[in-house]
Parts: sequence; C-alpha cells; structure tokens
Amino acid sequence: GWQASMKIGSLSYIPWNRLPVQLMSQVRVYTSNGQKKDLGSEDTNRSAREETPHKVETGQDTTNAGQKQSSLKQPIQVKVKAVLKKREYGPKYTQNNFITGVRAINEFCLKSSDLDQLRKIKRRSPHDDTETFTVYLRSDVEAKSLEVWGSPEALARERKRRKEAEIKYRENLFRNQRLLWEYKEFFGNTKPRSSTATMFFKGPGKVVMVAICINGLNFFFKLLAWVYTGSASMFSEAIHSLADTCNQALLALGISQSARTPDPSHPYGFTNMRYIASLISGVGIFMMGAGLSWYHGIIGLLQPHPVESLLWAYCILAGSLVSEGATLLVAINEIRRSARAKGLSFYQYVVQSRDPSTNVVLLEDAAAVLSVAVAATCMGLTSLTGNPYYDSVGSLGVGTLLGTVSAFLIYTNTEALLGRSIEPEQLQRLTELLESDPVVRAIHDVKATDMGMSKVRFKAEVDFDGRVVTRSYLEKQDIEQLLQEIQQVKTLEELEAFMLKHGENIIDTLGAEVDRLEKDLKQRNPDVRHVDLEIL
Repeated sequence: GWQASMKIGSLSYIPWNRLPVQLMSQVRVYTSNGQKKDLGSEDTNRSAREETPHKVETGQDTTNAGQKQSSLKQPIQVKVKAVLKKREYGPKYTQNNFITGVRAINEFCLKSSDLDQLRKIKRRSPHDDTETFTVYLRSDVEAKSLEVWGSPEALARERKRRKEAEIKYRENLFRNQRLLWEYKEFFGNTKPRSSTATMFFKGPGKVVMVAICINGLNFFFKLLAWVYTGSASMFSEAIHSLADTCNQALLALGISQSARTPDPSHPYGFTNMRYIASLISGVGIFMMGAGLSWYHGIIGLLQPHPVESLLWAYCILAGSLVSEGATLLVAINEIRRSARAKGLSFYQYVVQSRDPSTNVVLLEDAAAVLSVAVAATCMGLTSLTGNPYYDSVGSLGVGTLLGTVSAFLIYTNTEALLGRSIEPEQLQRLTELLESDPVVRAIHDVKATDMGMSKVRFKAEVDFDGRVVTRSYLEKQDIEQLLQEIQQVKTLEELEAFMLKHGENIIDTLGAEVDRLEKDLKQRNPDVRHVDLEIL
C-alpha cells in the first residue's frame, strides 16, 4: 500500500492508515474535506497533498487506486494534547521567597528601620505563642541592602567585618560574662530573685542542699572519730560521707546548669545536665566510696591492728544515723509527691529515674543508714571479741553496699541519656489521637523519646488525606465567587494563575492542620514538648 505523512502543529509524520490519532484529553480537530474546526483546514489539506508521495508499484490494479482516492475524501480527525510548557526555575524565581526580619538584619547587615520601608507580608507562624508573623520578600531585602551598602563588594566586606567581630567576641567570652555578672550584681536589688537561685529552696534542689549540709557535718565528725580510734569501719564511714558530700555538690551544679535557657548550640535546652551529674556521681561513689572502703578493708585483713576505745565512735555513728535518716525522709517525701503528680508508683518513679538528683540523694542516704548499721554491728563484734577482723569485714560490707548503689545509678542514668521510649500506654494514646483525626489517612514510623525531666519528643510520618484538606479550604471560601473564577478561565495562562493561587492556599491549610495536630498532641500528653510530623 501507500502511505502519506503530514505535519500539523507539533504532531509530525503521522501515517494516513493510522489516523484518526487520539492523544489524551484536550484536543483540536482537523479535517481534510474542507470543513473548518478550530483551525483552517484548507491549508492543512493543501500541505498534506503536497507532501504526499505518489508511490505506485508495478502490477497494482485500479481498485486499490480507487480505494486510496476514497480514503482521501474521508474526514481526518487529529486530537492533539495541550501541554503546559515546563518552566525553568532559576535565581529570579527564588526572589519570591520570604525571609524573616531577624535573618534580613543578620545576613544583609540592615537595621530595623531599613525594613520599615519594605513590603510586609503576614504569614502563618510556626510558633505556638503567635498566630501570624511578618516576613519580607527576599528580592526587596536584597535591593535594600544594595541601596544601603552601594555594591555587593561593600556588603561582602561588612559581612566579613562582622564575622571577625563575632569571633573576637567569642574569644573574650569569659570577660564579657564577667562584666554581665557585675552588671547584674549592681542592679541586683532592683530585680527579682533569679530562677536558678529559687530552685534550691524547693523540690529536688532543697533535698540536695539539705543533704550537702548534713553529709558535710557527718564527714567532719566521722573523720575525728577515725583519727581517735583507728577503726577501719569508721574510716569507711568517713570516706562514705565525703563521697556523698562531693557527689551532692556535683548534683547541685547539674541542677543549676539544667536551668539554663536553650541557645542556638543547644536548641533543646540543658535538662540532661542532671542526668550527666548523676552519672558522674555514680562513678564517683564507685571509685571514691566503694574503692577506698574495699582497699582499707583488705589492708585491715592483711595487717590487723588493735582498735582503741569505740565509745566516741558509737556516739558519732548514732548522730550520723539520725541525720542521715532525716535526709532520707526528706528525699522519700519529695519522691512520693512527684510520683503522685505523675500518676506513678514510688518504685516506678525511682527505677525510671524521673528525677535523677532526688534519686541519688535517696539511694545515698539509704546506703548511709544501712552502712551505719553494718559498721556499728562489726565494731560491736570487735569490741566484744577483741578480733579486729570483724571491723575489716565491716569495711568490706560498706564498700559492697556503695558499689551496688553506684551500679544502679550508672545504669539508670545511662538509660535516660540514651533516649528511651515512653510507656507503651502513653504512646498508644498519642497514636490513637492521630489515627482518629479525619485529616489523617495513616501514620508510620512513630517514635516518642523521653528526653528527661518530663520532656518528650514525638515524631511520626503522616499520610494526610488531600480531599479532607481541600474541603477544609473550600469551607472557608465563597463557592459562588470561586465558580465565577473558574468560568472566567479561558486560556492556559489563566488556568496556571488560578491553580497557583489556590494551590498555595491549600498548602497553607495543610500547615494549619499540622499545627492543630501538634497542639492536640501536647494537650493529650503535657510532657510532649517537641512534635515532628513528617508529611508523606
């Protein structure tokens, strides 16, 4: 047979015997019988006839020729897809990006007064305390910076100068902090008491300060008793009290550091400083308390020596028992109150290390009370039998007790620092809240990490229902006006502008839905402080 090729618009070299051709939905129709549809067909028919190669093979009958002529008379319909031209997004398009005032001032070396003359745009705020915040067009900010500094080279020199000044400031950070401290001291009588100082008058801070005072006095008197009697058990008790005093001073430092406000280098704050201080405290108890007690007990077994009068030692142990017991009661009451507020039992609160500072005081004082009993018992056996080995065995017993406490503290604080998950029941409640929301189709990869000190970070990948999001947007629109806008769309350019306008608004609606879900999660579990919802 024969074939004829034609070229219509962007469609070229289409064989006659494969027409009509249908491509997708939006079409333009062309005919070859003189009818006009959307475009003039006479030129098309003329060009088609001119490009038709008359290739007739030898021996072909006249019937085929008649069929070919009849096929030329049939209307030919070609459906061509109207495709929007792909846009190349270059640097000019990114000039429509928004920039906050703080970034504009820092990155383009501007003043706040320079921004007053620029166009202000209200956008949905990513922060919980404000609904909207002001942003600026990046192109306006760049133009303003060139107007202020004259040229890109001058702006670059100013950025370099400010960077050098920042480096110099960091090098002199200690001196600057000293000046700030003196400034606060100068105006101290006109300002309220800082939050860091008030932390030591209530809660865990109060427990730690009471323990520091009592253990410091116990160390002093136990040291005098050991010097007077030479008892190995009394030496272990003196070392125990010294270790408790140093460790609790370290806990106080951790509490004060945990109250620092977050900064760019530590955006989630410094609450883990309590766990770090408790972990170092546990290591200190093991090395300083248990290690020295074991060492002195072993020396007593290898080189026994007679023990002097133990009357003063018994008196000091009795006073130590009373003081350590008082501190223990303070720690127990604080943990009971905190556990009741969290809805946990006393045992769960201690094992989960919800408050590491109070836990350290509780376990140290409990070990102190037991060690006083062990030391008094072994010293009594030594005084009754005259055998100094009992006293050395008491020192080994105190060291073993301190080693057990230190191992427990190291384990619980290490688990907290590694970032353990919250309770399965709490995670299930948060998951059910998301899954029951109509805007959510499914959730995946749910993680809820306990960051310590009643702060939880929640993360999930959420598959949003685009239909519900779009309906939420349409409910806030005037449907009749929207219908009129649709009816006025005649060209591809108008369609593109219409879709870009409402597409951006739908994305803003999706962001508002994410904010609503984050707020609901924080209300369901007040411990949730940071929520990361990733859109699938």
